[in-house]
Amino acid sequence: MQPAFYNPNISYEENYTHGPPILSSSQKSPKRRVKKKCKHLGSEVNLPFGIPPGPLLNSKFMKAAFEWGFDVSTYKTVRANALPCHLFPNVLPVTVGKELHPDQTPRLITTKDYSHDPTTFSITNSFGVPSKEPQVWQEDVKKALSYAGDGQLMILSFMGTVRPNQSQEEFVDDFATAARLANDTGTKVLEANLSCPNIGNEGLVCYNLEVTEAVCKEIRNRIGSTPLILKVGYYKSDKDLEKLTEIASKYAHAIAAINTLQVEVVDEKGEQALPGPNRLRSGICGAGIKWAGLEMTRKLDTVRKKNKYDFEIVGIGGVMNPDDYFEYRNAGADCVQSATGAMWNPYLAYEIWKREQKTL
Repeated sequence: MQPAFYNPNISYEENYTHGPPILSSSQKSPKRRVKKKCKHLGSEVNLPFGIPPGPLLNSKFMKAAFEWGFDVSTYKTVRANALPCHLFPNVLPVTVGKELHPDQTPRLITTKDYSHDPTTFSITNSFGVPSKEPQVWQEDVKKALSYAGDGQLMILSFMGTVRPNQSQEEFVDDFATAARLANDTGTKVLEANLSCPNIGNEGLVCYNLEVTEAVCKEIRNRIGSTPLILKVGYYKSDKDLEKLTEIASKYAHAIAAINTLQVEVVDEKGEQALPGPNRLRSGICGAGIKWAGLEMTRKLDTVRKKNKYDFEIVGIGGVMNPDDYFEYRNAGADCVQSATGAMWNPYLAYEIWKREQKTL
C-alpha cells in the first residue's frame, strides 16, 4: 500500500522538499464534469470535501490535492515564527480496535505495518506543528492559491506559539499576529488552530474557554471580515461545547472538529515509540477516532439548531471511505475533510463525487 499525499517513511523536511508521493507515481487524476456546485463559507465549491491541515505541507501538496478533486483543502498550519519539526518518525501505524477511547485504552502499540486495509487503520500524528518563517510561507501560500481551480477553496491554518515564561497577553498577541500575517496573503478563508497547546502545559487552547475567547476576539480585530474557522478537539463537557458555540457565533463562521485523540504510544517492548522529549503521548488519527468526530458533529448541529446559530460545521476524524463522508453529512456537517484516508487513497474525493452525482 503506497502513500499518496505524505510519505511517512521519510522525514518532514524531505517531504517538504520533494512534494507528495503521488507526483512521482504513474497514477493519473480522474476527470470530472461538475453539474452543480454548493456554497461553503461564501464560496462556490464542486464538492464540500477535502484535506485538513496536516498532510498538505506547501504549494506542491496543495496543487496535487486540487488536481485530485479535494476541493476544500487546508494549507498546513503556519506560525508568526519558524519552528522545527519533531524528530523522525512522526507517523507510525498503531494497533486500535474499532474505536479508540483514551479513557479505556490510554496506551497504544505501534505496528510498523502499513500493509493492511487502508480504510481501517489509525496512525500517530506527532509533528509539533512546524512552520517556516513568515516570508517563506507567505510567498508559497500565494503560489498555492493559484492552483485552486473553478469550484475549489483553499483554507490557511495558523496558530500561536507557546514560549517559556510567556504571559497570556503575549500568547494572544502572537496568535493574532499569525492571523494577520495569514490574512495578508489574500487567502479567502482562515482557520485558527485552537487544538494546540496552551501556555503553562495546561492542555489544548480550545479547552480553556477564557483564552479561546480572548484569542478569537483579537484575531477578529486583526483580520476584519475574513471568514474564520475554529479548529477544536473533542469536548467531553456539553456545557463547554455550548460556550464554544457561543464564542464561535460572535467571532467565527465555522467550527472544525476534531483534530486527534491523545494517548501514550509505545513499541512492542513497551518503550516510548517516538523519539525525543514530551513525545510519549501522541495525537492519533484514522479510523479509530471516527466516533469522536461524528459525536462532535451531531452535538454541534444540535446546539446550532437550538440556538439558531448560523456557523457551519466541518466534520473531521476517521473519514476513510465514501460511507464515512455521507455519515458525517447526515450528522450535520456542511463540509467534511479527511487526512489519513486521503493520505493513502488519492481517489477518495472522486469516489465520493461519483456517489454525490447519483443524488443530483
